[in-house]
Amino acid sequence: MRLIPVKFVVLLVFILILLGLNLLIGSVSVPFKSVLNIILGQKVDNELWNYIIIENRLPQALTALCCGGALSVSGLMLQTAFRNPLAGPGIFGINSGAALAVAIVMLFLGGNVSIETVNLSGFTAILFASFTGAIIVTLIILAFSTRIRNNVSLLIIGIMIGYLASSGISLLNFFATDQGVKSYLIWGMGSFGGVSLANIPFFCTTVLLGLACSLLLIKPLNALTLGEQYAQSLGVNVGRTRFALLAVTGVLTAVTTAFCGPISFIGLAVPHLARLITGTEDHRLLLPATILLGCGVALLCSLLCYLPASGGIIPLNAITPLIGAPVIVYIMIKVKR
Repeated sequence: MRLIPVKFVVLLVFILILLGLNLLIGSVSVPFKSVLNIILGQKVDNELWNYIIIENRLPQALTALCCGGALSVSGLMLQTAFRNPLAGPGIFGINSGAALAVAIVMLFLGGNVSIETVNLSGFTAILFASFTGAIIVTLIILAFSTRIRNNVSLLIIGIMIGYLASSGISLLNFFATDQGVKSYLIWGMGSFGGVSLANIPFFCTTVLLGLACSLLLIKPLNALTLGEQYAQSLGVNVGRTRFALLAVTGVLTAVTTAFCGPISFIGLAVPHLARLITGTEDHRLLLPATILLGCGVALLCSLLCYLPASGGIIPLNAITPLIGAPVIVYIMIKVKR
């Protein structure tokens, strides 16, 4: 137990280093001293550098921080509540619901959404569609959770919703234009660069509120680790707890998917990494460690996207499996042994 605080300090240092590298490294080279001056509020002579750091790299780094923590803690709560090591934010079809809504807007409606006198287009329409689709699926799952007490049945329903959404997306892609399919494919690759500086307060506040709610669920999550019957014997209302964690997970997944696209493996793999580092199932330590590690892994993935010498940007969902897939394979081998 004495080593745990040291591990948290190491995680914080790891995050700070990656945060600095995300501000320093990019397709345009900016000197370290200039980056430091800009972050400290001192403008430099090169206006382009000011714009790059403040309007581009800083929002992207903050988005990665929030997104990594949100997806990771969502995965941990689902894995604990449903006692399934492969449970993640996408298993209940929330990501698929967001993807289907975006596909309808981009491939069927031509990128425009009209609601009475309100007309949305471009990024705003995609943002609205993604958030709406994710929230609708979340509400459906919440409705089923009040009637179905069996965790396995609820998981299967979520998977089936995902399959239905995937079928709809396939049909829309089949009848869409080449340009529409290309645009949708780019959105599906995921990106931490979709949150502008003006949207950062809303995005970060929503995620932080969701993370604060997850911290309030630590006690019932610890009880659920030992099984539903044990949790009930301790006075935990399993149905209410499951409803609460699904609501928190749904909101966190909805807001991150809306702004960043469907991001794979972070919510699935990071909780397992946190268990390996902390060596405990106690959520008083495990949940904060998962949040911190999720922030660090997301920053690392964001950094790797900008490392090619050619100055190009690698899609985010081409990087996350390189980190997440080996972790899952290792966990499966370990569990089998």
